[in-house]
Amino acid sequence: MKNTITNGNTKLILLHPYIQKQANPNRLWLIALVSVFAVASLLTLVYTRESFHITTTSATATHITNTINNSQETLPKSVMKALVHYAANANSTNHMSQTDIKQILDVLKQCISPCNFLVFGLTPETLLWNALNHYGRTVFIDENRYYAAYMEEKYPEIEAYDVQYTTKISELKELVTSVREQSQNECRPVQNLLFSDCKIGLNDLPNQLYELSWDVILVDGPRGYWPEGPGSISAIFTAGVLARSKKGGNHKTHVFVHNYNREVERVSSEEFLCQENLVKSSKDLIAHFVVERVMDEQSKKQFCQNHPTTTSS
Repeated sequence: MKNTITNGNTKLILLHPYIQKQANPNRLWLIALVSVFAVASLLTLVYTRESFHITTTSATATHITNTINNSQETLPKSVMKALVHYAANANSTNHMSQTDIKQILDVLKQCISPCNFLVFGLTPETLLWNALNHYGRTVFIDENRYYAAYMEEKYPEIEAYDVQYTTKISELKELVTSVREQSQNECRPVQNLLFSDCKIGLNDLPNQLYELSWDVILVDGPRGYWPEGPGSISAIFTAGVLARSKKGGNHKTHVFVHNYNREVERVSSEEFLCQENLVKSSKDLIAHFVVERVMDEQSKKQFCQNHPTTTSS
């Protein structure tokens, strides 16, 4: 309904409210719907941003915490000491080559923790071996009791014992012959060395060491570069017997012999670790043997299936 009021030349048109109400109901509903949708979208956006912020913050905090924890686990003090020590002496001529170290490291990484690692000889790599086997047990055997005591005092994390060697490199041929003659008696491939009377067997180590199942053995001592030196014949013989007499754990023992290019190491390894057990002999100075625990009676009476026919004097 429309009313017109004339006032001079001006006309004023008034629309009745009833007509406005009837003319725009759909538009009002549309406006209301859009408003509700806009408010809902705004609230959703605010909530999502808050949730995302909280989630991201929490994830970042967790990541940082894990990183710190992992750093603490993978870089304990003993590892840092070893790295510093090894870096400081990197130019030493007595160091083992990186290729040889990697061979041993690869085996240690595959070892089921805790790994029992026996090392003959305190060398420039001592702290490194102990650090690389951080979650296992690493034991060092050396002929110098003063140096063993010094290392334990300076590095409390090192477990070292001294032992008396009675062999001489100049007697290599005679020693090998005597072991062959007693391979079914005192110098058996499978025995408890603690009670052994074999001349080249080490029977004066701490009793507990004979009870452990050694997963990895490294022969890098004793000294053996002059005729009257003890050489490694006793260490290699002992490693062979410990591997074959293993009581528990994995039935295989990885035995590494350093300075394999020298006669006493090569001949002793051929006799007591055996060529059929040789996995790899690198162009550097290390040989890798895998010796299995002996179960059958025949193998308990001899070290190798085929002994070398000659032994260098």
